Amino acid sequence: MIELGVNIDHVATIRQARCTYEPDPVWAAVEAHLGGADGITIHLREDRRHIQDADVEKLHALAQIKLNLEMAATDEMVAIACRIRPQMAMLVPEGRHEVTTEGGLDVVAQQGRLRQVVARLADAGIVSSVFINAELAQVEAAAAVGARVCEIHTGPYAHAFYTQGRDPESPAVLAELEQVRVAGEAIRQLGMRFNAGHALNYFNVQPVAQLGGIRELHIGHAIISRAVFVGLREAVREMKRLLREAQAQARARIL
Repeated sequence: MIELGVNIDHVATIRQARCTYEPDPVWAAVEAHLGGADGITIHLREDRRHIQDADVEKLHALAQIKLNLEMAATDEMVAIACRIRPQMAMLVPEGRHEVTTEGGLDVVAQQGRLRQVVARLADAGIVSSVFINAELAQVEAAAAVGARVCEIHTGPYAHAFYTQGRDPESPAVLAELEQVRVAGEAIRQLGMRFNAGHALNYFNVQPVAQLGGIRELHIGHAIISRAVFVGLREAVREMKRLLREAQAQARARIL
């Protein structure tokens, strides 16, 4: 059964806009859980633009579902992860000037460093994930450094979906989706878990959710945006329903 990890960074973004104490990301985690989320994702950035160190500690202590900590592979972040021990740590590229993560981690170019980071996280009992582009070389490098999970960057697919008039049968959209599928198949063949995320929303998520062997989708901006109008619990519930429908349709085609 596919799982949904809800990224609540932008709840903290609203709070930090006024440098105050509300809205509290812990409350968001509870609402997401009650809406059917299987996990909570947060990104502790070097510049602390949204999630703060105290948020990570509180969420680890209080969340009743899996906590996935997105982080750069820096000594500072590795030390924080090893001290707090979230259930999963996802290594991502990070730039101070980017609005959000703009591409996958180049595991191929950093194998030596990432092998050490993954080993340190494993020693602390943390499952290591890498956020990568849908490229076979990156998948193979992820396996080589010991990652247990690969999250495929779905931004190119989502961009094609939008620019092609939200037509899931557009050749451009199908080509991007096929790259995700092929990467996912390689991930599974190498014994890792196949996750995906980035720019997925209520209109483009189902084709990705129907891919064979996909375990988790991590979605944030679309859910928080919908929550402004319907509440976070309902926004998560709607997304979870779409994932279940997609997988039921995929199973029906196989049968």
